[in-house]
Amino acid sequence: MSTVRPFAGLRPPKDLVTSLACPPYDVINTAEARALAAGNPRSFLHVSRPEIDLAPGVDEHSEPVYARGAENLEAFKRSGWLVPDPGPRFYLYRQREGGHSQLGLVACASVDEYQDGRIKKHELTRVDKEEDRTRHIDRLGAHDEPVFLTYRARPGIDALANRLAAQPPAYDFTVGETSHTLWVVDGAADLATFEREFAAIPLLYIADGHHRSAAALRVRERRARLPGHTGREEYNAFLAVIYPHDQMRILDYNRLVFDLNGLGAEAFVRRLDAAFTCRPADQKKPTRAGDFGMYLGGRWHLLTAKPGTFDAADPVASLDVSVLQANLLAPVLGIQDPRTDKRIDFVGGARGTAELERRVDSGEAKVAFSMFPTSIDQLLRVADAGKIMPPKSTWFEPKPRSGLVVHGF
Repeated sequence: MSTVRPFAGLRPPKDLVTSLACPPYDVINTAEARALAAGNPRSFLHVSRPEIDLAPGVDEHSEPVYARGAENLEAFKRSGWLVPDPGPRFYLYRQREGGHSQLGLVACASVDEYQDGRIKKHELTRVDKEEDRTRHIDRLGAHDEPVFLTYRARPGIDALANRLAAQPPAYDFTVGETSHTLWVVDGAADLATFEREFAAIPLLYIADGHHRSAAALRVRERRARLPGHTGREEYNAFLAVIYPHDQMRILDYNRLVFDLNGLGAEAFVRRLDAAFTCRPADQKKPTRAGDFGMYLGGRWHLLTAKPGTFDAADPVASLDVSVLQANLLAPVLGIQDPRTDKRIDFVGGARGTAELERRVDSGEAKVAFSMFPTSIDQLLRVADAGKIMPPKSTWFEPKPRSGLVVHGF
């Protein structure tokens, strides 16, 4: 059983939505956030990235930053830039990019179900990032950005969502190549149907937002120690946008390595022969699992994992990111822990192979690897097995815009 419940969201008026909505906090850095919000006091980045309102160089994990975020959220409410809906609502959120479309439900998900494993995860979290999101959310008194959840698609939910999405939306705007459309669901029968349909789903899965989910639990634990806690407070739930698995799109998450571990280029290529076939190629991206693009010395190569170099029955060991790590990054390049090793960097597929070429050609990196994307079915198998994916295994696109709906508590 999966619990989703409606809530009275904080939302911008329709005429302000394009100036307020912004990218998620974790896909841009502070400098990019400053540039995007420059001259725009309504940008939600003033809430999600409040360090942009303080002096350059400020520690973004310092108390003044968290305090400024809370001040900015209150200012947005006082100014009428974020207005509470008059009662509990669900929201439907559609994103279109190129030929891809995904329609999800914005709702509150259960902290209890995250804690007991009915909302399943596939990534490890870092304590420092958990603490950052915990302090941010706790000071705001709000979940300002949704966790990205998925579930095995259910026809009844699809039918209801598509029927409601045929009605006029609250918002409909385009940023770059991506359109964003949001509907408010307030009919009692529709609210009840969504709750009933999701109650028949045994599990939800975190696609993106592991640190926000962990922070929601930590915020609840902090506040549950206060007198009068009942378990029914708004902080017992967290903001989520929930998409069916068959509408999810995962792009490649590519690798850059800054040196060849003391090897010359020819010696490095010879070392690959133990686990891969390697040949020059015109293609920059692999077209199937088990193949890898490699950019070295201004040329692209195609690597193919040799049979027997990985356990095809293991849901984690058979991932391409695992195959590359176990057979090349660790034994040849000496990168034992990609979570902490400073010699490796990761480039989301949205930035493309041109970014890999640019950084190798500039001399910043020595070699780059383009990956075949992890599939949503692979993610679900890993989560169902109770296992953990290697870091930077999935890049979901398009990303939800922040500031469209805020869950205050």
